Amino acid sequence: MDARLAPLVATYSIVARDPESRAFGVAVQSNYFSIGTEVSWAEPGVGAIATQSIVEVSYGPKGLGLLSQGTSAAEALEILLRKDPGAPLRQVAFVDAEGRVAAHTGAACVPSCGHAIGSGYSVQGNMLESDAVLQAMGPAFEGAEGDLAERLMAALEAAERAGGDVRGRQSAALLVVAGERQENSWEGRLIDLHVEDDPRPLEELRRLLTIRRAYALFEEARQIAGTGDLDAALAKTELALELQPGNPQFSFWTGVALANAGRDEEAMHWFSRSFAAGVAWRELGRRLRDVGLYSGNPELLER
Repeated sequence: MDARLAPLVATYSIVARDPESRAFGVAVQSNYFSIGTEVSWAEPGVGAIATQSIVEVSYGPKGLGLLSQGTSAAEALEILLRKDPGAPLRQVAFVDAEGRVAAHTGAACVPSCGHAIGSGYSVQGNMLESDAVLQAMGPAFEGAEGDLAERLMAALEAAERAGGDVRGRQSAALLVVAGERQENSWEGRLIDLHVEDDPRPLEELRRLLTIRRAYALFEEARQIAGTGDLDAALAKTELALELQPGNPQFSFWTGVALANAGRDEEAMHWFSRSFAAGVAWRELGRRLRDVGLYSGNPELLER
């Protein structure tokens, strides 16, 4: 394909490595459909890459392949740029396992455009409303509190407040992976959220991140429950419900755990929350009973 006919994707993004957790992340927003599908690349223990502008998607997988072999961010980026006749049209950023960063904004990228490298991160954008968009991102990332996902979101939100994409907005994505290499390829993907088409994609991405945090807390609760410490599990579940009030999943499975432990009164309290959300939850309880996954008082499912 003629490079000039490749998708015009991504407006502003950030790649980063957290020095404490060693996690890697990529966050991006654009006025283009499903932006994260082509822009965002990361591998646990290896690094993160954003490839955008007149996008050449292969910078993602090929770049991660080079980084996984121990090639530095700068060396890997240079290798790929040398082989790419469309390099002047590309905008690419790498961060490697040592937190080293490299970025490229081709001379043919659409202004306002550019990149800025900080300690362990790079922010970059093209087709921006003004230079102020890029200038807002680094300080927002550096000044934000919280985990890597929160700091990446802060950078995107600062960019949007400064004007964002000159065309408007449509999609956004947030990808965070673990800092250690994983034995299995499906492990270590901590957050992988996409807003494909929305009039306010960053607001929706923020909402999804909150839900993701709620489910992470609930998964912790289930693991703790498996050890027999139901009181600690209940505390975690309450925290999950603070982030997403009324989630019937959280209430139902908490009720199952309590009923299986013979704590009927508490179980009924939690069941009542999920049963109020719809008859399907009561029916699910019966089906769990029929296959031996619910060993509690069967009368609790009928009250």
